[in-house]
Amino acid sequence: MFQEAATRSRPPRRGAPATGVGTAFGTFGELLQGALPEEGGDFLVTLPVARWTMATFRRGSASGEIEVRPAHKTKALQLARMIADLAPATAAGCRPGGVLTLSSVIPEGKGLASSSADLVATARAVGRALRVPMPPAGIERLLARIEPTDGVLYPAIVAYHHRSVRLRAVLGSLPAMAVVGIDEGGSVDTVDFNRIPKPFTTADRHAYAGLLERLTVAVRAHDLPEVGRVATRSALMNQTLRHKASLEPMLDICREVGGLGVAVGHSGTTSGILLDATDPAYTRRVTAAAQACEELAGGAGGVSVYRTLSFGTVPTRPALPVPSALERVP
Repeated sequence: MFQEAATRSRPPRRGAPATGVGTAFGTFGELLQGALPEEGGDFLVTLPVARWTMATFRRGSASGEIEVRPAHKTKALQLARMIADLAPATAAGCRPGGVLTLSSVIPEGKGLASSSADLVATARAVGRALRVPMPPAGIERLLARIEPTDGVLYPAIVAYHHRSVRLRAVLGSLPAMAVVGIDEGGSVDTVDFNRIPKPFTTADRHAYAGLLERLTVAVRAHDLPEVGRVATRSALMNQTLRHKASLEPMLDICREVGGLGVAVGHSGTTSGILLDATDPAYTRRVTAAAQACEELAGGAGGVSVYRTLSFGTVPTRPALPVPSALERVP
């Protein structure tokens, strides 16, 4: 039910070119990321933003093989080949060839789900062109063979088990926010980051369970201040895993401009101040935040303003049970 209407896999109209197009949005890091007490409990909660990847797959290529542009998008090429293996063979009994072209405005290696967006858009485009159905569960099975993945398959804020590539719960949607973001520079390889052992204690895991409970309630109630508080706490807890020198100054700026809180790319290089876009003082707050962040960045041009996505009414799936607050009291 979450499949993009514009990119559902279906046979092309008679006489139409064998071309598939798919899109996927990025995220500004995560509202929350950590691990729960259960086995395989690594999870994140997405923060969808209006930055996109578009994939176009045209059947047929000069080499007869599947090619990708730009050439460094090797994970997307791997996925396209996997989907082609599921497609009906050509008259010659060969895997169908084609050219996959990716166009994205999501910065790479910053913790903004650029790789996940590439792969989801690719699955939708190639699946449509080759007439291979690509429902979310089918895409997840393929992505699990490639890398940990954000929950950008779903048009909602979701709790997602990124390492095992499976949906935990659909939390819902929020009113529009702006994120005034700063990039500390460099890049992070998500696969390498997820290979690093995470020293979460039992207390940490219970704390994350409590934060997930709070965030689930806050999203469903459209309680933006509470969303900001949870995001800030998660950002602070992440400092032992991926330290951000800009986090404390960003918290100071957030307080000065009256922001909701700070969200980070937990496995990336970005930190951002959350602002309520429906606030009557929004223009003043976003301008002040951008100016202060520009000063913090030293005029290096590492400041961007992102707009979060709102999805209207979305069906929710209850979160899997976690120990209640009372059960966690020693």
